[in-house]
Amino acid sequence: MKKTQNVLIKGTKDGLTLHLDDQCSYTELKRELNDKLSESSRLNEESPLITVKVKIGNRYLTDEQKEELHEFVRQKKNLVIDSIESNVLTKSEAERMKAEKEIVSVAKIVRSGQVLEVPGDLLLIGDVNPGGTVVAGGNIFVMGSLKGIAHAGAGGNTNAIISASEMMPTQLRISHHINRSPDIKEDVEKKDMECAYIDQNDQIVIDRLQVLIHLRPNLTTLEGGS
Repeated sequence: MKKTQNVLIKGTKDGLTLHLDDQCSYTELKRELNDKLSESSRLNEESPLITVKVKIGNRYLTDEQKEELHEFVRQKKNLVIDSIESNVLTKSEAERMKAEKEIVSVAKIVRSGQVLEVPGDLLLIGDVNPGGTVVAGGNIFVMGSLKGIAHAGAGGNTNAIISASEMMPTQLRISHHINRSPDIKEDVEKKDMECAYIDQNDQIVIDRLQVLIHLRPNLTTLEGGS
């Protein structure tokens, strides 16, 4: 009877991918992993540093076990773990993902020196005065004047948008992209609600809110007009 392999090693253009069985015991997994990585290390002693992606399927690993895997691989001369991917979410990760998808509604004026920050989308019914800052992990909707700083997609979401009834910001940020008011105020009509987004040239631009129907059709679960 053929022995089941608990560790599969596949080479890619970016390094190595380790597929670890999620049914065997963790001890058994470490034993086989050690044998295969030791063999791989002996065959590649003169090779440059190789990055390793670890896929653990439906197995849950504690932080201590993840660190143990990192150290385990680091001992194999030219190997280093780039990421550990699991299909299992912890409770805190699930709660964070849920929070990032929620819309937080706030009715207030964000005054100079104040910072309003939410993990998901922000719906602000009020103004952001000069010197005030609003930050969201998702999108920012200001039902009022935006005259301060707005940072959408703070966690790295480049598809996030910023919209305001009156768009007069001192600075806009979407993910790691930054643009200031003097650079984005040209040819902007003031009669419509406006939005800022990252275009195909990787630049923050401002346009009428209506363009989002076509640019970001999955922006929210709310129904929109044509």
